[in-house]
Amino acid sequence: MNIGGGDEYEARTRTSEGVPGAREGARATTRTRLPGSEGGGNRPPTRPGRSLVTVVAVVVLLIAAIAFANRGGGGEDGGGDNASSDGKGGTAPQAQPTAPSGEKPVKNSPDTLASGFPHTEKGAQSAAANYIVALSGEGMFTEASREKIVDSVYAPNITDERKADLDKDYGDSKFLKKVGLNEDGKAPKDSTFVARTTPVGAKVIDYSAKKAKVAVWYSSLFGLAGEDSKRPVIESWYTVTFGMSWVDGDWKVTDFKQKDGPTPIGKDQRASSADEMADAVKGFGGFTYAR
Repeated sequence: MNIGGGDEYEARTRTSEGVPGAREGARATTRTRLPGSEGGGNRPPTRPGRSLVTVVAVVVLLIAAIAFANRGGGGEDGGGDNASSDGKGGTAPQAQPTAPSGEKPVKNSPDTLASGFPHTEKGAQSAAANYIVALSGEGMFTEASREKIVDSVYAPNITDERKADLDKDYGDSKFLKKVGLNEDGKAPKDSTFVARTTPVGAKVIDYSAKKAKVAVWYSSLFGLAGEDSKRPVIESWYTVTFGMSWVDGDWKVTDFKQKDGPTPIGKDQRASSADEMADAVKGFGGFTYAR
């Protein structure tokens, strides 16, 4: 979900059989050209199999080239480092993998927001990824859970200010009605409220022992799953950049900026029914620890 609310819907159109300009029900015809007929001559027939072989060969070569380019260069041992040439004589940082770092994950019980992140760059990334999940989730729409989230996420010197701002936004009956919820932040009868965020990756923009700036790219599912829902569950993509400080043995948020995207091209898949979406949200629990 976009922090602060707001969503959009787009309509997409398709042509018949995936071919631009194709007409529904059009019948294909074949014209046979005999030797000696107009324009026929003695030209041998085309051999589409040869073109197919050429295309396959090009694809195989491209795959091989990409695999070779992605090998961990930079050293004779093939291990490489985390920098690559930027084409200007310098180096540009590469994305850090989000595979397990070997560091012991934070200790947190189920249904509790993670805390106690390591005092490292990866710890700052973990904190940012978990914080965006909390700040974009269903808990922000009820006062009691929202207060706990703010206390856990934000630095102590700004929590009171953030609580006041967020209470004003999320407690606004007009806003709640706009997203399809009741005045208490609950979904209407026979509907399931969906507000779930999945971090796709994170990167450190700036880091020191006391402060860090971390960007998180994530996708968001938001809406109401129900037969009569006027706000169906949609997917959105955002990047949020957190300003963070090391406070009392943990990373805490001091400010943030959010922007749309990067947004991938959606695959042409059948949208699930309201019941399927509701069952999935109830049956698949969200992750309690990211990174």
